Amino acid sequence: MNRAMLATIHSGALLGIDAHAVQVEVNSGEHGDPKVFIVGLPDSAVKESVDRVRSALSNTGFKAPETRTTINLAPGDIRKEGPMYDLPIALGMLVATRQMGDEKLAGVLDQYLIAGELSLSGGVRPVRGGLALAMLARQTGKRGVILPRESADEAALVEDVEVIPVRSLDEAVRMLEGELALQALDPKKSPFCQPPDEAHAIDFSEVKGQHTVRRAVEIAVAGGHNLLLVGPPGSGKSMIAKRIPTIMPEPTLDEFLEILAVQSAAGVSLKDENRCFARPFRSPHHTISDVGLIGGGTNPGPGEISLAHHGVLFLDELPEFKRSTLEVLRQPLEDGDVTISRSAGKVTLPAAMMLVAAMNPCQQALSGWN
Repeated sequence: MNRAMLATIHSGALLGIDAHAVQVEVNSGEHGDPKVFIVGLPDSAVKESVDRVRSALSNTGFKAPETRTTINLAPGDIRKEGPMYDLPIALGMLVATRQMGDEKLAGVLDQYLIAGELSLSGGVRPVRGGLALAMLARQTGKRGVILPRESADEAALVEDVEVIPVRSLDEAVRMLEGELALQALDPKKSPFCQPPDEAHAIDFSEVKGQHTVRRAVEIAVAGGHNLLLVGPPGSGKSMIAKRIPTIMPEPTLDEFLEILAVQSAAGVSLKDENRCFARPFRSPHHTISDVGLIGGGTNPGPGEISLAHHGVLFLDELPEFKRSTLEVLRQPLEDGDVTISRSAGKVTLPAAMMLVAAMNPCQQALSGWN
């Protein structure tokens, strides 16, 4: 007869751009049908983790639980989203079924927050919110975080937190059991600390002529003013707007962490073009919805104005945007943040950006230019 055993792994849930502590409790060896049940407000992606974890365990040389197993994601009043709980669930199953662990392991697991998506082969895939998890670890007094390599790069920027990158479930198990050393990333080697690639870099100095416009842009940037560019097609409005971030002061580390936290929560920090120490430039299409611009969703997440935090939000062809879309910009422009209320909760997202808009003149004025 199997005796039930409880294992607890520490992880987090992403709400807005902040992470909240979540305990992944795995209880195996219960009486009943040999099934796995997940409770604690999981969404569909979390429920599907059972199949991914089973395949990952099998292809890594471990066995999935053969008894009734209950997985509780506590606290139960916070919605859990995404595949980030795959790795902690798998580790919890291994501890609960006594396939890994000794007296020291419980102490090691208690010191780290763990997150990661598993492939069917046992590999670990990146997840959103790596930076937020590292900041949560620092706030709660944890030693560090264990994350997929791609997500660990951004988390390494948080001071006083060990960031352990893993590439597979097997590597994570061997590290926790002491077969492999827990090697933390060096923050100085993070790709996010590097300047943009010179081959793809743009600069305001490339703007030739247009002395009046250049002077107006420089004054607007120096004073933190918003800007409207009006001119005929082909006069260089978009070209100039794209280069405005290059004459803005380099962000401080605190500002860059705020920028990266928003991008990490939205999942865009994993893209190569966003992996540099620079201010963001966002240029949404004029067909964007109100939610796409200010943020929202079932679990509120950042929109374009938050992704432009400490950078530039460029609205090209301004008259083509819907009036309701432009109206929602009023409060964020004044306050520097946006508060979104949904049934899942209320979050406040940063939105301190420089608004730059461009438009063509009316046909009568355009004919005068021609």
